[in-house]
Amino acid sequence: MRTLINKILCPTDGSHAAEKAVDFAIKFAKMLEIPLTFLLVSRIPEESASEIRYRGSALIDAANVQDFMELSSALKEAQEAGLTEVSCVRTYARRNIAAAIIDYAEKENFGHIVMGSMGRTGVARILLGSVAAEVVQKAHCPVTIVR
Repeated sequence: MRTLINKILCPTDGSHAAEKAVDFAIKFAKMLEIPLTFLLVSRIPEESASEIRYRGSALIDAANVQDFMELSSALKEAQEAGLTEVSCVRTYARRNIAAAIIDYAEKENFGHIVMGSMGRTGVARILLGSVAAEVVQKAHCPVTIVR
């Protein structure tokens, strides 16, 4: 089945909602027979770590391991489901994770975004605003929010 959706982007952060979105995105991509990319947005690029006071290389290394584990888990699940066109990408954002997701999706010409309703930020999302809501508002393509 071919659609106007050329490929799917699924941001993930290891949260419960993101795990549900990963499951949905895998089924969706398989049904449409289109490529799927998992995106993890890290808050601080390694190059900036030396500029940040009180953050050492051990903290950066731990974050890299966590990012790798989250992307590896999503990739493994997709491969076990039979997807052959699946990839993982990590990008960086100092503050605005939603903007990083939107920019990546637009730059790479994704036709659809599938993401969880709320990430790791928990209660902080009430104060800072919802990443999912901002992506829905500003993305150039359709967005499916999974709860």
